[in-house]
Amino acid sequence: MQEPKDDQENTAAKSILRLLEKTVKNVLVNKGRLAEVPYTATLGDTMNALVANKVTALPVAAPPGQWIGAGGSMIMESDKQTGVVRKHYIGMVTMLDILAYIADDDNQMMGSDVGGDANLERKMTVPISLIIGRSFEGLSLWTLNPNTSILDCMELFSKGIHRALVPMDSQMENVQGVELVESASSYKMLTQMDLLKFLNDHASELGEILSSSIKEIGCLNQSVFSITDRTKVIDAIKCLKTAMLHAVPIVESSNLIKEDDKQLVDGKGRKPIGTFSATDLRGCHFSALQTWLPLSALEFTELVSSSPLFAARERVSAPKEIVSCQPDSALSEAIEKIVYNHVHRVWVVDQQGLLAGLVSLTDIVGAVRVSLLSKIDIM
Repeated sequence: MQEPKDDQENTAAKSILRLLEKTVKNVLVNKGRLAEVPYTATLGDTMNALVANKVTALPVAAPPGQWIGAGGSMIMESDKQTGVVRKHYIGMVTMLDILAYIADDDNQMMGSDVGGDANLERKMTVPISLIIGRSFEGLSLWTLNPNTSILDCMELFSKGIHRALVPMDSQMENVQGVELVESASSYKMLTQMDLLKFLNDHASELGEILSSSIKEIGCLNQSVFSITDRTKVIDAIKCLKTAMLHAVPIVESSNLIKEDDKQLVDGKGRKPIGTFSATDLRGCHFSALQTWLPLSALEFTELVSSSPLFAARERVSAPKEIVSCQPDSALSEAIEKIVYNHVHRVWVVDQQGLLAGLVSLTDIVGAVRVSLLSKIDIM
């Protein structure tokens, strides 16, 4: 016997309300301890730490009283018993920060080419404290109180913030939301991916929101920049740096129009044949990076897919594998593909397999939040 429509709506409303009672603390239940690097760590050390911890960003810790935190933040780790400050988190370094530094011609110290062995080797020894803030996200450092509601957490992540530190024993228990000043004895890292996994685990409570198509719910971003199969790795890195992108699709170069293979091109209406991502470069040891910089980005995706470092990583899609969906695909499908493949965006293609746009974690979080707010308004 089918449940009456009013009862179905009441059940759906109760499910949403149960979800909205959750806080950041609930999202972090299975999250491990915070990984970090000291301010004296070299660029090479940091890249190794990113690989070892299977992350794309790490907070940088320094002695207290010697640094100004990114964005004016004052996020301290203090002794739980005495309250004495032990360290100051001065910023977050991401793989994009590292790539921006490697690709920055202004930082050449030796050799005439950014790909020069001596110059690259020298860059690998630079302290990571000098590299913070080369990407937009690195210009600030955020904390979220563990009592922050799911909706408020989604508001932060819908603005393009990818991660925040969460004090697990905050001295400010009555504070909710974002803070730039914090002191606690321990922290955990909350990311957009953590939030998306949480929403995926609570799919039944989101109901018809997830059954909406990505186009209908408004998370289809129709602007999609790409590189061609002729673009060199070093030029692809510079493209990511300039546009502050973490990944771009690789498309076949055109024989009909003249294109600059050193620049981003409009990918809409073109067939993707691979993905070039900053994340895929984090496992590159110095010797590999020296070899790969002069290659085409497409050749790089083929090499890194067969690399033992890549094979040893967590379940992720191979760079040559196109993780995609269509504009009329359900939002649930896009979320499942992102979570399963551990990617940070899904390319959207039409029925001919040509690029129609993309769906990022930021797009999804923003669309789900707007839908939840509209549901609350009519309850």
